[in-house]
Amino acid sequence: MMPQANLFVAAPLKMDRVAELRNVLASMNVDPGMANPQNPIIPFGQFDRLHFARFVILEDQSLDDIHTAYGLPRRDYPLMLAFIADFDGDADDFRTELVRRAGGGLKRIFSLCEGFSPDADLALWMKRHENHAATAYVNWVGRTVQRIREDDALRRALQAHLQNNSAVFAEKDSRDVHRLLKAFVEVEKTGGRIKLSEEEPTPFGWQLRRVVHLVGVPLILLALAPLLLLYLPLFIFQLRSREKSDMEIAPRPDPNHEAALAQLEDRDVTNQFSVMGGIKPGLFRRWTLSFLLWLVNYTARHIYVRGHLARVSTIHFARWVFINGRNRLVFTSNYDGSLDSYMEDFINKAGWGLNLVFSNGISYPTTNWLVLEGSKNEQKFKHCLRRHQLPTQVWYNAHPGVSAFDLKRNALIRDGIERNDMTDAGLRQWLALF
Repeated sequence: MMPQANLFVAAPLKMDRVAELRNVLASMNVDPGMANPQNPIIPFGQFDRLHFARFVILEDQSLDDIHTAYGLPRRDYPLMLAFIADFDGDADDFRTELVRRAGGGLKRIFSLCEGFSPDADLALWMKRHENHAATAYVNWVGRTVQRIREDDALRRALQAHLQNNSAVFAEKDSRDVHRLLKAFVEVEKTGGRIKLSEEEPTPFGWQLRRVVHLVGVPLILLALAPLLLLYLPLFIFQLRSREKSDMEIAPRPDPNHEAALAQLEDRDVTNQFSVMGGIKPGLFRRWTLSFLLWLVNYTARHIYVRGHLARVSTIHFARWVFINGRNRLVFTSNYDGSLDSYMEDFINKAGWGLNLVFSNGISYPTTNWLVLEGSKNEQKFKHCLRRHQLPTQVWYNAHPGVSAFDLKRNALIRDGIERNDMTDAGLRQWLALF
């Protein structure tokens, strides 16, 4: 099994070159925000292990909120550019491939960032400017770009064969249909029209780190349990006092901002989402959020690895990343459906999880006991989230038109075509996938 990894490179921009950067990024697109896979600057389509990628300018419209809510002076963070990618395999290997295939284009983009030298070691510069995810989620660990494309091609070939020979298959029972489809696939494989590759071996280092993390986190929690129990009453007091006094800031978003975001959405079954905001002041909120994301990351690495995050199954990849000395948090995801359906999916199925994390951010709707209310105040929550949302300047999707539901269905179809031991009931369920 080849696992997935992610990259989040962020660097401050040269303020006198921002307009130039926007023009360069726009030239990479075929539609607003939608990358041309073969654009000459970074030909994303040539990276056969790349699932999603984006460039987004981290321009925070809510910097005044800390003064409005807490009377503290506004802090003007530098305007930053982030390059974000989800891919199969190792991050060092991916950086090396980036330099080999798109070194010139990346240098052209990053030369508009502070501190970048044209003769710099590009891979090393990106590594030094990387912000590691506090939590990263993968819809299905081990499902590679190659596997996705092969599964989808197999499904389309089988569907076409069934439609073109409907009269023949109508007379067959499920077992005979399965046998004939398997024979068809073997002929197509021999002819090179269908390819079903063997799964790549799991890297030993990744597997070792996974086992250490799987065992190590519970052991750390067990060792800390006495201290955590002693701290619990004080934690409850600190939490409730802040929940009763923290201000929520959720006005209707600026219509121009909403229009700019809408222009980048619903161009495919899958969409991108980028949001950023400040963490509520003080060590209590920062440490609470860091600890909670540490726990969420454990569940994302070891529990939610097969098609769903809590009860939400429409997310392909997601990550939470601290920037600016853990004073701000960036969340990005690739999801299916409209933004409204995405938010409602979370509100209805995992609202407590939204509250658990995002209630530590400035302006979030008021929560009770960390997990109650908050996102359940649907209108305020949507206004708050939309207000913190960022336009994504460039977004690439390696498998457009294929939803997370499609990925699961296609994998089940392939699993069925490769098996010989299905029951009659199982065969009927399998044929219902077409």
